[in-house]
Amino acid sequence: MSHPNPADIRRDRRHRTQHPDYKFNPLRSRSIGEIGITGAAAAISNAVYNATGKRVRNLPITLDKIMQA
Repeated sequence: MSHPNPADIRRDRRHRTQHPDYKFNPLRSRSIGEIGITGAAAAISNAVYNATGKRVRNLPITLDKIMQA
């Protein structure tokens, strides 16, 4: 994944702080990636519904839950 070129970002959208942020988890990462994956479970559930005609609303989706639906 490439980082955006600063020249491509509008000047009013860039913001720098004077103080560094050291609030990391034990892996020294942040949880911003969770934002992009929120719809994945719903998409998979809808795909199962379209394929089987049975709605499963609890994760994980297993064969047992599909058979009971």
